[in-house]
Amino acid sequence: MIAKPNQGSPILRKAWQGKWALVTGASAGIGEALAVELAAAGVNLVLTARRKDRLDALASRLGGEFGVQTKIIVADLEQPDAPANIFAETEGAGLPIDILVNNAGFGYYGEFAKGEPARQAAMVQVNCAAVVLLTNLFLPKMIARKRGDVLIVASTAAYQPVAYLATYAATKVFDRYLAEALAEEVKRHGVRVSALCPGPTESEFGRVAGVKADQFRGSQKADIVARRGLEGLVRGKHWVIPYFVGRVGVFAQRFFPRRLVTAGVEKVFRPKARDRGSS
Repeated sequence: MIAKPNQGSPILRKAWQGKWALVTGASAGIGEALAVELAAAGVNLVLTARRKDRLDALASRLGGEFGVQTKIIVADLEQPDAPANIFAETEGAGLPIDILVNNAGFGYYGEFAKGEPARQAAMVQVNCAAVVLLTNLFLPKMIARKRGDVLIVASTAAYQPVAYLATYAATKVFDRYLAEALAEEVKRHGVRVSALCPGPTESEFGRVAGVKADQFRGSQKADIVARRGLEGLVRGKHWVIPYFVGRVGVFAQRFFPRRLVTAGVEKVFRPKARDRGSS
């Protein structure tokens, strides 16, 4: 049974109430939902994203509704120095971060050869390099304190190649593998790491990636994805697929040749004739 959003999750409240979390990409979608779930559990928040107006509005809302402390850091993770700046304004300024949520990311839908090279490279910077840098900065502090949690938002796209989302899916494989490896490395230090692997979710991802409105039907609610991911992290799960169909799909594909799976995914995601050249 899922608790009402304004009550928060009892599991999260017991684990983290009064602690500080840092959420990247907090201005919309899953990032915003993660921030709300944490605030509902009594967690103080550092919210970071590019859009100051949205961060200000979210910080005001969470402080007013849940009585938590908030801090905003406007940062563009396409810039290589952004992770170090975020660290300097938190741990570097004496604000210990107990929960790091690497959520920021974006995708591109369309034929790889037609994608802008700079945009593809920026995707790798945000989805992979920034995740590595932030985690590498904050994790030693957690290890020294013998406590801490890191959530890396990956995707069910991390379980097979995805034509027409080629670079995005590849970055999410990176995120998932990084999370699962770190989970094993640091568990003896009292630190938990988990990869949240959602499927289609109600967010701005599709619009930013150029996905047509009817491409994904039955998208999951962002608040459900957020709560299941955070609760999985507290329970020590190394990865969380927050919906039943996704778990079944990931399990079933083990019994088929990868090339067959990839070919089937290509047919599903292939742009319709009227959409080609518009991505």
